[in-house]
Amino acid sequence: MKRRNFIKRTAIASTAFAFIPSVACSSPVKKTGLILYTVRDDMNANLEGTLDKIAEIGYNWLEAANYANGQFYNMKPSKFRQEIESRGMTLISSHNRLSTENVDEVVNAAAEAGLKYLVMPSLPHSWMESLDGYKEAADFLNMAGEKCKSMGMKAGFHNHSIEFKPIDGQIPYDILVENTDPDFVTFELDLAWITAGGHKPEDYFSKYPGRFELLHIKDISEDQKDATLGEGTIDFVPIFDMVSTAGMNYFFIEQDNCKSHTPFESIEISRNYLLDNVLTK
Repeated sequence: MKRRNFIKRTAIASTAFAFIPSVACSSPVKKTGLILYTVRDDMNANLEGTLDKIAEIGYNWLEAANYANGQFYNMKPSKFRQEIESRGMTLISSHNRLSTENVDEVVNAAAEAGLKYLVMPSLPHSWMESLDGYKEAADFLNMAGEKCKSMGMKAGFHNHSIEFKPIDGQIPYDILVENTDPDFVTFELDLAWITAGGHKPEDYFSKYPGRFELLHIKDISEDQKDATLGEGTIDFVPIFDMVSTAGMNYFFIEQDNCKSHTPFESIEISRNYLLDNVLTK
């Protein structure tokens, strides 16, 4: 598939507010999402009990983070979705390693699980060594995204800080956004990692309106360590003020490593902080 610059900024900007997120601050219902990576050890030890606790805390949407050999958390995709839905939650997306060798298998499994989004959590190191590598990654995302669209889904990409480290004067993350088709590919912006990379999420929402249908809501301390929401440095209010411009449909609270609290304590504190201090309008 030839590389093209699919970004039509004027057209996207004029329709940015058509992306009305179901968690917009004006919504009377404040729904929240969680990526299961935060409670990965608990999921591995006791999947059913962990899902029970997540539902009891009040989460509405989930993003999976464990897929191998055609299964999510050692369950067939349809069974895993049933486990989630039986507790009143919805499986929205999943982080899956993707390659040219496994893309068809993974897309089929994601479709069987009823996902809306299939997210690539990071890139192979070989693609991160040059701008040409990032362009190759964009080509791959377009290809995977076209396969996803044929199954009623969309491909996504989740960033770390490295994608914001300039190469030859250019920001690699920009290469990915500008060389992917918005019909096939969206971006799951990780708020902590873009902050660690020296950029503001709001600036990227304005630069590429409508391209961020998913967000990872994660805080970061002054020494660049993981932090439970409200215990770090990020001001989430101006970020959520721009979610319509971003195109956000869903967000997932995440903490990679929980140290000051247990994972269950962290996801409850984080959710309550968001509801009490950010989603208050």
